[in-house]
Amino acid sequence: MSLSRAVALSACVITLGLAGCAEDSSQVLPAPMPPSTANSAPEVTTGPAQPVDPVGNPLPGMPPVTDPHNVYAHAGAGMLNATARAAKPLVYVPHTKSGDVWVIDPANFAVVGRYPAGIEVQHVVPAHDMKMLYATDDLGNTATPFDPSTGKPLPRIPVIDPYNMYYAPDGSAAIVVAEARRKLVWYDPATWKIVAETPTPNCAGIDHADFTPNGRIGVFTCEFDGRVAVVDIPGRRLLRMLDMPKRNKHMGPQDIKLAPDGSVFFIADAEQNGLWVLDGAATKVLREIPTGRGAHGLYLDREAKRLFVTNRHEGSVSVLDAYTGAPLAKWTIPGNASPDMGGLTADGKQLWLSGRYDNAVYVLDTATGSLIRRIPVGSGPHGLCVWPQPGRYSLGHTGITR
Repeated sequence: MSLSRAVALSACVITLGLAGCAEDSSQVLPAPMPPSTANSAPEVTTGPAQPVDPVGNPLPGMPPVTDPHNVYAHAGAGMLNATARAAKPLVYVPHTKSGDVWVIDPANFAVVGRYPAGIEVQHVVPAHDMKMLYATDDLGNTATPFDPSTGKPLPRIPVIDPYNMYYAPDGSAAIVVAEARRKLVWYDPATWKIVAETPTPNCAGIDHADFTPNGRIGVFTCEFDGRVAVVDIPGRRLLRMLDMPKRNKHMGPQDIKLAPDGSVFFIADAEQNGLWVLDGAATKVLREIPTGRGAHGLYLDREAKRLFVTNRHEGSVSVLDAYTGAPLAKWTIPGNASPDMGGLTADGKQLWLSGRYDNAVYVLDTATGSLIRRIPVGSGPHGLCVWPQPGRYSLGHTGITR
């Protein structure tokens, strides 16, 4: 989240309710929203819930988990499906300050395109079927499609407050994370019509998510409430809220990643300078893992054996065991650096990261952690997307594929 967004959010916390925050009059406003069709559960508590099976009874229509020890088994190095193979290898860099998307050729690190995409462009998100990429502009209330076969933008789509965007694991809905409105807005991904809303009134700063192996539960982080929202995906309703053991309400829980075997969720907490470990059924916090100042983004290597943690406030990347969270290494990026969001190349040999506060993109060697290239970009680079990615389908964000 940008500083301007955080200030605006905190200024309207009391008045969000039904009306949301007042926004810039120049933004493109979407059509009026129909009444919500989602059932809203009470904002439940902070303690353990009834245990649930996060693996059995998979969501109908979701591609099956073929390896219970590695839900990312189909996202290994070079495992591109037919749609992804048709994409032009490019890196898309959205900017929260300059409101555009820069496109970089990863073969030579050259900027090959600069495209206006709104007011505060947060993330570039792959569609569930991988046929399109979407640059989300929360202040402008639009998503700009990019054709991955050309790297060029298409006309913008009205979308409500898309700070981030995910997809139901069965592909039935695009889930827009309307951060300032404190809710999830579910869209038909073919027509971009609203089909449901899930209010999360006690989740200030709702922003990142991941899903259980069976696709039935989504866990969404609440950056400014020090907790997570646990959501029933087929029912499109809030199940419960879980507080972190230390509730930081400034820059708390941010990115989240499911362990390969589905046993736990890792949750980056920038204020705690490390990760919380949540059980795989999303009922309780198990422990804490220190990494570095400003822990923020989480990425798995292509073998799903290592977890990369971007420590934004100290310019480093911690490398952990993807199953246990045990520390393996720490890489320090030379010079001033603020590693934020990004992704790996299809072969897994490079990790591309936006430098949020340094107007740069960093390219790291995933074998050694050494800096391969530092690329100057626009103002406020954020949710960088490396495309194409291996996998059968996308869950959204900057390229969570399984």
